[in-house]
Amino acid sequence: MRRASLALVFWLAAGAASASPPEEKDLSSGWRFRLAQGTEADAHAELKDWLPAQVPGAVQTDLLALKRIEDPFWRDNEAGLQWIGLSDWDYRLDFDVDAATLARGHVDLVFDGLDTFAEVAINGKKVLVADNMFRQWRVPVKGNLRKGANTLDVHLQSPIARLLPWLMKQPYSLPGEFDSAFGDEPKGKQTSNYVRKANYQYGWDWGPRYVTLGIWRPVRLESWDNTRLADFHVAQSHVDADNARLDAQFDLRADKGGPVTLKIDWTAPDGTRGHEERGVTLAKGENHVSLPVSIAHPQRWWPVGYGEPNLYRFHAEVAADGATVASADRETGLRTVELRREKDQWGRGFAFVVNGVPIFAKGANLIPFDSFPTRVTPQRMEAILHSAKDANMNMLRMWGGGTYQDDAFYAAADRLGIMIWQDFMYGGAITPYDPAFRENARIEAVEQVTRLRDHPSIVLWAGNNEVQTGWDDWPDRQDFRKFVNADEVKRIDDGMRELFGTTLRKVVNDLSPEVPYWASSPSTDYEGPANVENDGDFHYWKVWSGSEPISHYLDVTPRFQSEYGLQSFPVMATIKAFASEGDMQPESKVMRAHQKFANGDGNQRLLLYIRQEYGEPKDFPSFVYLSQVMQAEGIELAAEHLRSARPRSMGSLYWQLNDVWPGASWASVDYFNRWKALQFHAKRFYAPVDVVPLRRDGTTEVFAVSDRTTDFAATLRTRVYDMGGKLLRESSQPVNAKALSSIKATTVGDAVLLKGADPRKTVVSFDLLEQGNVVAHHLLYFGAARTLALPKPELSSTLRKSANGYVLTVSAKRLARAVWVDTGDLDVRLDRNAFDLLPGEKVDIAIDGKVDIDALRHALTLRSLVDALKETTP
Repeated sequence: MRRASLALVFWLAAGAASASPPEEKDLSSGWRFRLAQGTEADAHAELKDWLPAQVPGAVQTDLLALKRIEDPFWRDNEAGLQWIGLSDWDYRLDFDVDAATLARGHVDLVFDGLDTFAEVAINGKKVLVADNMFRQWRVPVKGNLRKGANTLDVHLQSPIARLLPWLMKQPYSLPGEFDSAFGDEPKGKQTSNYVRKANYQYGWDWGPRYVTLGIWRPVRLESWDNTRLADFHVAQSHVDADNARLDAQFDLRADKGGPVTLKIDWTAPDGTRGHEERGVTLAKGENHVSLPVSIAHPQRWWPVGYGEPNLYRFHAEVAADGATVASADRETGLRTVELRREKDQWGRGFAFVVNGVPIFAKGANLIPFDSFPTRVTPQRMEAILHSAKDANMNMLRMWGGGTYQDDAFYAAADRLGIMIWQDFMYGGAITPYDPAFRENARIEAVEQVTRLRDHPSIVLWAGNNEVQTGWDDWPDRQDFRKFVNADEVKRIDDGMRELFGTTLRKVVNDLSPEVPYWASSPSTDYEGPANVENDGDFHYWKVWSGSEPISHYLDVTPRFQSEYGLQSFPVMATIKAFASEGDMQPESKVMRAHQKFANGDGNQRLLLYIRQEYGEPKDFPSFVYLSQVMQAEGIELAAEHLRSARPRSMGSLYWQLNDVWPGASWASVDYFNRWKALQFHAKRFYAPVDVVPLRRDGTTEVFAVSDRTTDFAATLRTRVYDMGGKLLRESSQPVNAKALSSIKATTVGDAVLLKGADPRKTVVSFDLLEQGNVVAHHLLYFGAARTLALPKPELSSTLRKSANGYVLTVSAKRLARAVWVDTGDLDVRLDRNAFDLLPGEKVDIAIDGKVDIDALRHALTLRSLVDALKETTP
């Protein structure tokens, strides 16, 4: 994977300043591909001839571009396209090499990514065998090239077809994740454990099974002389408000020794500049040399909400005989990161501390952006990150079953101030313990940490997702341990502890010691059992996976909740992108195909929760709408409970932010970056200041939650309304909202709030005011929505133009629960949606998008909860 801010080839001719600079020859254009000879070649004879290909790319996307297959996401096309990942494929490039290139001291062939089992040949001679999707492959090929025409061949083997015959002969199969729904692997025989390839492509409970093959990263020739600058890194040995002591590190490969001068020029965010230089003598071979840099009063990088995400620019040069012979540029932020685990009355804490400030982590888990990662553009990644920031998130967890992202993703997170919890790419399957697998994993980790370590947004490296807790607690793993002899179980367990507890930890500690390492999520870093409430991070799935009521979110208060979630469907406009009119039923074949939880039975789980909380949806669009309301209000309850429990709890990362395809999932932003109701709710429940009423057993505790770094004087206003519009009573009390805290402002019983009013027809409004202005607002109801006597709200709206788009004003005569403004197929962004309105209240909604006002007015529809439910007879 290429670094956006550092060209990967630099040149140095010590004592020979007249040497030619390095050259790159891009080899991404002109590729052809075909189905390799074999059984599928007979079934798809039309693909046996060479066809044009895109590199970077995948076989599936090449076939789609040529219209040789239908849209993989349309209806239930997934089942009919599995043969692609079960077949072998050939890629070929004819390219020219000139005499000047062959005259260079070195010519390397560099693949930034091969997916996954690949044999590479130049002019018929094998030069490389690759077996890891996440590694860069560099091989010297000068002796294999000739002047003029050359041919580069890449033979890609199906990982399933290659591994399954071997696996079927083994005495056991390691427990994996999700069995194939298409019969290409027997139940319990998953090959994905044994290959370093993105796990999610084998199918997950939120995405399809598309096992890709291809040249998925750029490929090039690099020609250079004498010495190559392989890496430049700005290590941060000490950073505080007064001083930053840095170490500019140069990784040089030299054919011969000699003196050089290292130079650094840095530019601060405010334009301040500095310069350092020193002479060093290179030895033949590998050289790791450095130049100390000191910056007084550094402008530090801060997470969003705590200061500016300041970035410094560093320009590095290597000079010989007075001439610059190599250079590199890097942009990074200066900051300190600590994972604070202090013992306290609740156990042992788990808190991220940036620049000495404890940060309550507010965010979600991030999965890959597409089933086919080469389709993802920097603009698309940044749009998702903006959606996170706009919803007041300050952290995303890059989940371990996908891929490490391009530098463009992390650079955008740097600029936006979004912290990244970065998993290594292990999605939960039990790993082999053989030394070859572990060494392959170690090299992968070295390359990825080296590539990404200058991004200040990365605040944690985690070894894996759910490997330890799965091994210890999941029923299939427990059955496996009974089946396999004890000595072999110990070897498997020791192998995982060695990989995640020692090998990957050493890579991070050696290459990026400023960033903490965590062995597994959830875990206690191998210091005790995984997934416990009083230590480490915690995944909570009794709600949803265990079918427990949503109210049970209030029963757990972990130190850091890094996974929990509820499903929903995307908006109807997104559903129409994969389904036809006849598919619009929860149990239709197509809706089941796009519901991956429990092999399609997840729609019944959705209905279970919808019925528990709201009642019976009157039609399919109402089912879709209610699924989003249920998800949004359920996750809001959990997130606000966690925020109210600060400092006992210091993190809320719900599952999940985004989608790999359009379908039902736990995402709050769908495949097309359309916000679901949950994302709009997150904007409110992750706001810097929040007022949180939590009702249990007839008693409500109200918390004032603040992420501000200074105290402020506030007023808690309590108003009790009849849902028809009458204000029953109002009271206020002062609150000292402490910095970085949750303060219990009041405790009040139902009887005090209601004073004889009908709980089915009453709502309480809690507002936190600062200098008379509302800074946080929350409504409280006396029971699940299905138990309330919700009135018809009589919604009305007006639309007008504004300087930046349009403003929609929505008002309600009576209480309106879960108002949703739908814009149909128009891709516009609302700054507010999925809200409740008190009787007589009106709100202004800013609408951004390039659309005609008449088209917008025609597309707009309003609905509330009572519109979506079947009427029940008394």
